[in-house]
Order: sequence, then C-alpha cells, then structure tokens
Amino acid sequence: MIKNIQNSKNLNLILDSNSYKLAQEDINLLKSDEMRGVRMLLEITKPELVLEEQNIISTIIVFGGAKIVEETLVQHEIDKVKNSLEKFPESIELKIKFKKLKNLISMSHYYESAKEFSKLASVNNQDKKCNSHVIVTGGGPGIMEAANRGAFEANCKSIGLNIKLPNEQYPNSFITPGLCFKFNYFALRKIHFVMRSVAAVFFPGGFGTLDELFELLTLRQTGMKSEIPIILFGRQYWNNLINFELLSDFGLISENDLKIFKYADTASEAWKIVESSKNSKNTSKF
Repeated sequence: MIKNIQNSKNLNLILDSNSYKLAQEDINLLKSDEMRGVRMLLEITKPELVLEEQNIISTIIVFGGAKIVEETLVQHEIDKVKNSLEKFPESIELKIKFKKLKNLISMSHYYESAKEFSKLASVNNQDKKCNSHVIVTGGGPGIMEAANRGAFEANCKSIGLNIKLPNEQYPNSFITPGLCFKFNYFALRKIHFVMRSVAAVFFPGGFGTLDELFELLTLRQTGMKSEIPIILFGRQYWNNLINFELLSDFGLISENDLKIFKYADTASEAWKIVESSKNSKNTSKF
C-alpha cells in the first residue's frame, strides 16, 4: 500500500515536470537564451501569417514622435507646471520643464497633420476590402496614435507594430483589432514595417524615428528596398536637425542620394507625392 502511494506520487512528479511537457508547451524552454532563434522565427512568422490571412497587400508607414500629442493635452500639462511655478518661482527644474512644454505645444499641429494624411491615404487608396495602402505605425501614442486615428475615423483598417519595452508601451485604441502585434525584437519589427510598404512618411520625432529613417534610407540607397517615396514632413524641422547637404559636400553620399527623399509641409502635399509615385499601386516587398 505504501509502495503504491509512493509510486503514485512519483508518477505525478514525472507528469508535472518540465521535461515531460511538449516542447512547444514548455514556456521556460521557449524563454531560454538557447531558444532565441526559435523566438525570432516565431516573431517573423506570426505577423506574416495574420497579414496574409487578412490579405493586406500594401502599407504606408507613418513614423513620428510619441510625445507629440494633441494641443489640449500639452496645454493641460503647461497649466499644471505654470501653477507650480507660481508656488515655486525659483525652481530651475520647473522652468526647464515649462520651456520644453512650450516647445512641444508648438509641434502639436503635426498630430493633426498625421491624422489628416492618414485619412487621405486611407479614403483615397484603400479598396472596398480596405487591404491596400493600409496605414502602419509603431502602435503607440503621439504621431502613431494620430495616424491610426485618421484611418479609424475614415472607417479603414490600420496596423500597429507595438514593441515590448522596459517601460511598457501600450497600443493606442485606434488600431484595427486583429492587426495589432507585439514584438520583442526591434530588428524583426523593422522587417514587418518595410516588407509591404509602398511609401513612408516621417514626422518629427526622436531617436526611434531617426533610427527608422536611416534604416529605410540605407535600404533605398543600397537597392535592398525598391523605389518608394520617403517623405520628411516638416521641412524646417528636418533641415534644422540633419544637414544632408553636408554629407553630399564631403562625398559621403552621392548627389543622387539626396533624391531618395522629399519634403512635405501639408497632408495633401504628402499624399500627392505618394499618389504620383510610379510604385504607389504596387506591393513592394523586399
């Protein structure tokens, strides 16, 4: 009797052990360093299967800063800091914060422009199934939210490629359900940004936006990505930020490389550039 009980306990331990789990059901195994390659393959394959199933033919990428939000939201923060400054007028930290918020609110119009561009692109070039020229963003707040929102308000699909970060980035609420993906690896997320893209619009942003911009410029320069319009939205911002002509003057890029991208200052101007592109009607995988 005692032996049977012991055998039963031992059998339960065997059945409960990680070694007995099917490999695909062993979460600890899948999260291990040794399985990084498997996780990367899954991260490539899962979005591809879903997008194929949804028959997403082509996309337009919209990049831009997560902190560029609607004017009313920034004004609310300005009012809070202003009230605090009245109580602590000598606070250097508050003065710096107030100055940055004033600069930030001057960029709020880009939120509206991103929303407007997304509406134009979605309404004018998505077919009845809403599966071509689908807006794709990083899925977060700011300019990303504005672009997803523009498609949402036009009753069209849009995609969000979210990323797992130490400080969790939650998807905005305007992405089409079933077309929001969460990535662990930036590199694989970039592949899905570019894979179906027939155009890319870069609004003002920080490191993330610059990272994506130079990634795509390099792919175009080297011929790894077919010719698509790359639009820098807000000529003054980009001219102040990056001296592309300097790179050409020193021979670090060619004169032709300066033709890879164009500038736009309005949503309609950006849309005209996309619409006039010879590849604007074609899927442009790489």
